[in-house]
Amino acid sequence: VTQCALLCSCVIVSSFTIMNVFLCLSGLAQLEILCKQLYETTDTTVRHQAEKALVEFTNSPDCLSKCQLLLERGSSSYSQLLAATCLSKLVSRTANPLPLEQRIDIRNYVLNYLATRPKLAAFVTQALIQLYARITKLGWFDCQKDDYVFRNVIADVTRFLQDSVEHCIIGVTILSQLTNEINQADTTHPLTKHRKIASSFRDSSLFDIFTLSCNLLKQASGKNLNLNDESQHGLLMQLLKLSYNCLNYDFIGTSTDESSDDLCTVQIPTSWRSAFLDSSTLQLFFNLYHSIPPSLSPLVLSCLVQIASVRRSLFNNAERAKFLSHLVDGVKRILANPQCLPDPNNYHEFCRLLARLKSNYQLGELVKVENYPEVIRLIANFTVTSLQHWEFAPNSVHYLLSLWQRLAASVPYVKATEPHLLETYTPEVTKAYITSRLESVHVILRDGLEDPLDDAGLVQQQLDQLSTIGRCEYEKTCALLVQLFDQAAQTYQELLQSTNSSAADITVQEGRLTWLVYIIGAVIGGRVSFASTDEQDAMDGELVCRVLQLMNLTDSRLAQAGNERLELAMLSFFEQFRKIYIGDQVQKSSKLYRRLSEVLGLNDETMVLSVFIGKIITNLKYWGQCEPITSKTLQLLNDLSLGYPFSVRKLVKLTAVQFMLNNHTSEHFSFLGVNNQSNLSDMRCRTTFYTALGRLLMVDLGEDEDQFEQFMLPLTAAFETVAQMLSTNTFNEQEAKRTLVGLVRDLRGIAFAFNAKTSFMMLFDWIYPAYMPILQRAIELWYHDPACTTPVLKLMAELVHNRSQRLQFDVSSPNGILLFRETSKMITTYGTVSLSLSSLSLQDYPKLSQSFYSLLEVLTQDHMNFIASLEPHVVMYILSSISEGLTALDTMVCTGCCSSLDHIVTYLFKQLSRSTKKRPTPMATDDRFLHIMQQHPEMIQQMLSTVLNIIIFEDCRNQWSMSRPLLGLILLNEKYFADLRNSIVNSQPPEKQQAMHLCFENLMEGIERNLLTKNRDRFTQNLSVFRREVNDSMKNSTYGVNSNDMMS
Repeated sequence: VTQCALLCSCVIVSSFTIMNVFLCLSGLAQLEILCKQLYETTDTTVRHQAEKALVEFTNSPDCLSKCQLLLERGSSSYSQLLAATCLSKLVSRTANPLPLEQRIDIRNYVLNYLATRPKLAAFVTQALIQLYARITKLGWFDCQKDDYVFRNVIADVTRFLQDSVEHCIIGVTILSQLTNEINQADTTHPLTKHRKIASSFRDSSLFDIFTLSCNLLKQASGKNLNLNDESQHGLLMQLLKLSYNCLNYDFIGTSTDESSDDLCTVQIPTSWRSAFLDSSTLQLFFNLYHSIPPSLSPLVLSCLVQIASVRRSLFNNAERAKFLSHLVDGVKRILANPQCLPDPNNYHEFCRLLARLKSNYQLGELVKVENYPEVIRLIANFTVTSLQHWEFAPNSVHYLLSLWQRLAASVPYVKATEPHLLETYTPEVTKAYITSRLESVHVILRDGLEDPLDDAGLVQQQLDQLSTIGRCEYEKTCALLVQLFDQAAQTYQELLQSTNSSAADITVQEGRLTWLVYIIGAVIGGRVSFASTDEQDAMDGELVCRVLQLMNLTDSRLAQAGNERLELAMLSFFEQFRKIYIGDQVQKSSKLYRRLSEVLGLNDETMVLSVFIGKIITNLKYWGQCEPITSKTLQLLNDLSLGYPFSVRKLVKLTAVQFMLNNHTSEHFSFLGVNNQSNLSDMRCRTTFYTALGRLLMVDLGEDEDQFEQFMLPLTAAFETVAQMLSTNTFNEQEAKRTLVGLVRDLRGIAFAFNAKTSFMMLFDWIYPAYMPILQRAIELWYHDPACTTPVLKLMAELVHNRSQRLQFDVSSPNGILLFRETSKMITTYGTVSLSLSSLSLQDYPKLSQSFYSLLEVLTQDHMNFIASLEPHVVMYILSSISEGLTALDTMVCTGCCSSLDHIVTYLFKQLSRSTKKRPTPMATDDRFLHIMQQHPEMIQQMLSTVLNIIIFEDCRNQWSMSRPLLGLILLNEKYFADLRNSIVNSQPPEKQQAMHLCFENLMEGIERNLLTKNRDRFTQNLSVFRREVNDSMKNSTYGVNSNDMMS
């Protein structure tokens, strides 16, 4: 062994090929050395060499026998892991699968191996169990003497469950892993096959496994297990995992993900009703929660979450009420004894359980539960305490707020006579959330903690939930917000007026005001969820007045200082205010407008719109270099320009809007300037700006070309500047790029907004022919810079977009031809200078690959004469690209290649048929194409071999598409096909050669030497039978694997 180890070390560092290394390492000791090098060495070179050598071992013919020897005689866990991994790959392969008898032997061997070695390394046991699960899943429908040999899973593990604790753990883990394996789709096998197996397993075995897990849990809980003992602790954990995997099974193929967690319904089959009508099942898990350590409690709660989510239709009304009563009793018991809830995992799962109470049951059903008043009180107290401890498990708060949001939203629809008590507890939850956010500001700044306000997504999610909660008992919410806002605003004003106030104190007050502005915007936006009253509109007016007064104060200080988070909160408030109170549908007699008139002198919607525009202009003036604020400000302007026509007309008449339309330059709006310190991508917001301006301009534009020319003056000047730069040999390239990118982004926004034919023609006449050459020149110069070319190409894409039929030119107008010509010229320019397809691997660029092969499919379908006229090297490139695409993982690409190949083969076959008949002399292009094919027959032959190999040996998912070109390939290469057929037949074991030969004979039975549709369809049918017979023959073959009576 020592000599072998030295030999291995010498060989690995030498320059021998990997195959030489592998041939030198003959014996198990050498394999074990390789395994240790793979898993233990820190030398990446040695590990890489070992990995390559082991890959060769995996692909070797005697891999199976070597794996058995490694398991039987290997001295290290790593060699056992290698053997288990290799066996998993062997049983999973779709090409040349192992025969049924051999897979049965491997399954039995693995079970015996685990039974006789219960104390293997954990990762080895896991790998072997995974192997068993994979064999069982893939062989689920395999029969031997009318017996489904892989379905006796419970019988397989019974002997494990009747033995020691270690054996029990292995048996339970086998069932758990098998359930998980069958539940997960495998990308290497068709989804339809997965669902067929999963459905069969669900109907035949899953309920028995779940019942077994529950019975074992009952036995375990009744035996007073010593959970300090590692093995007994592990057994209970595996039992809980098994129960959860059963309950988390994808029963109907919906494949839900975590993003839809709060909407999930567990589609328990009707045959499981007995388990859920029996309250002992539910009670079992609640009892377990209170009797096991906190480390295992999260698994119990996960099971309870699934049980609480069973579909409503599983029960009738009386059964559902009884089930819900037991569920609520269990929740009450947990809330009354919260000792385990300080554990973050327990807390999170319990919050999920509470959320499921409302997502799966109606408020009218909950209030009828006997102890509902006590439970809702406990839930409210738990929620208030959780919100007050905001720093603990912040990601779990979502579920609590979701519960209260759903409860509050249901209040108007409750018909039950029992009191729901939400008018008592909802204000407490609202107050706890608001006050806890305000109190957190000082702690976050003092301790340097992560500020929740920086997570915009989380804040918006919570505000959406609070908007509904806060609207329940809105009078109390509004009174609280007015009180807290007045206190914070007064303190803030005093600090600003004081000469000795610290910056930290000011920052704290700004943080508190930021939360309040966000929350006020949210509760105003929540008006849409409830039938609002005049009194509530008046309350909204009180809140709006205070926010606008704060805005006036902060805007007056922007020249000295500003707070980015507070400005973002203001924009969020304005967005909610716009949605609810700006538009033709709003009653102008609303008490909100009355209050605005009384306090701020804003008498009508026009004056309120002027406040919006004033804020937009102020932000663009002072915050032009702050991308988040600029972006959200421009989005607000864009939303206003999209409003109701009457409101937009009011908007256009404002002096501030006219100022924007006449002065959209960097002098007034700094974000339009060319800043050498910013990235080109930072200019994206300019498109939004000019889209909004374009819409506003169109309101009164009509056919007024003078007004259009006046609006375009800044862009005209910018184009002239770029043209002057490009006309010289020495110019500042970065400045030219920035000016051009900004300009085309501006134009794209205008082009998007000009969706009427008249306005679009003004824009087209402006840009063509004067400025199109500049765009062409830019593409030529900077084709290698996507930050420059992408905006230009997007502008062209917008110009050719027939938005609202704006490209329906008059019959006598040449504009359509001119636009097509300019666009074609740009595409040609860009494609010529930027794409060197001959050195590009299309498979590395999926989007480019799909577009390229789609183009090829169209060209070969309708323009084969053009293809035939191309230069030989171009024709060869097209053929090699199709050959590469046939093996692509993307089915769409592969199908497109089959179609393209079919068109080429058909064209070629027709030309050859003509040349053998007495027809007029073919065109020179036809001669040239035939000549190219005759000089390079290997290309067509290679594609014939590729297609045939895919159909025979791989999981061919587009068999019909593959069949269409295959007949033409065979007819064009009959001698090569005969040689290929003989090669495949001779490669089979002697006893299988006659069957394989017969398969090929049947493939061509009844096939004539033409490519007529009827003949093609017959061949496609023959091919389906051929593939099925070949697969059946190879499935029962031991070819390619040296069995040596393995695993018997």
